[in-house]
Amino acid sequence: MPKIGPPPPERVKSLLESLLFVAQEPVRLSTLARVLKVETEALREVVEALAAEYADRGLRVQRDGALVQIVTAPEAAPYVERFLGMDHQHRLSTAALETLAIIAYRRPITRAAIDAIRGVNSDHAVATLIARGLAQEVGRASTVGRPALLGTTVRFLEHFGLSSPQELPPLPEVEALTTVEPSPRQEDAR
Repeated sequence: MPKIGPPPPERVKSLLESLLFVAQEPVRLSTLARVLKVETEALREVVEALAAEYADRGLRVQRDGALVQIVTAPEAAPYVERFLGMDHQHRLSTAALETLAIIAYRRPITRAAIDAIRGVNSDHAVATLIARGLAQEVGRASTVGRPALLGTTVRFLEHFGLSSPQELPPLPEVEALTTVEPSPRQEDAR
């Protein structure tokens, strides 16, 4: 196999696009930089430029930390699903969606913390999310028992049409709970 040197700067973007196109899963930016023989920070700028070009097209550049991939635009999802004959019967339950939202906004988080927030056992919902590739173990807490820490996956980003976790919509501000005086009718009921 002949040795390949670094490409001319004007070719890096098109070569990056080719690599992302043939990749079957998200690729580390450092791996792409090594293959293209360019600096990682310089390649990060090229990724951002490619993402800007794709913004109004049928594809998107998805980034999650050091991982990068090309995905279809979220607005094309129903057509892509129809084309691929994907089954719509396997929607997430309310419990699974609630659990996923907690993981997405509080990542990394333990199962016990999820249970405390939801007020119920979330084992089944967590197992469903892991089985569907929307959540994963991302480490271990440094507390007693070293419980697993859960986070979202690149599949989560794909599923919800996000380019990165930073695109999650902000949570609404929660007003401080105040004590409400009972109404006269509530007093009479006592």
